Amino acid sequence: MDSSSEVGVTDTLGRRTGPRQKHSIEEKRRIVEETHVKGVSVATVARRHEVNANQVFAWRQLYRRGLLNETKASSTPFMLPVKVTTPTVLPTERRTERQAMKATTRQACASSIEIELPSGGCIRVHGRVDIKMLARVIDMLVRR
Repeated sequence: MDSSSEVGVTDTLGRRTGPRQKHSIEEKRRIVEETHVKGVSVATVARRHEVNANQVFAWRQLYRRGLLNETKASSTPFMLPVKVTTPTVLPTERRTERQAMKATTRQACASSIEIELPSGGCIRVHGRVDIKMLARVIDMLVRR
């Protein structure tokens, strides 16, 4: 049981309603590194820093992926030029043929990715895919 005398503002369900805590990348990295000590519990470290244990587990994943490094977090993401094309609208009877062709193509080309955006645009990646870079591109597109 927590014995701190500080009382947080909560709603009727016990959820915190005050402003969110902001932790620097250095602070997150320091907390995560404390959890890597043999015999230390993530929950204990989280309580000591007044952070939810689930948040610490999320930071640990970022740490493993190398995303809690000051240089990587502050650097501008490297972007490649992109060409957005308007999709071709096919008549209904040809659309089923096109879908069958796509399925065949997907099976034949296991090393390609096609992402159709709700706006009608399409992203096609052929060959070897850098998963981290693709995730960053998708994150940037979703944020718009």
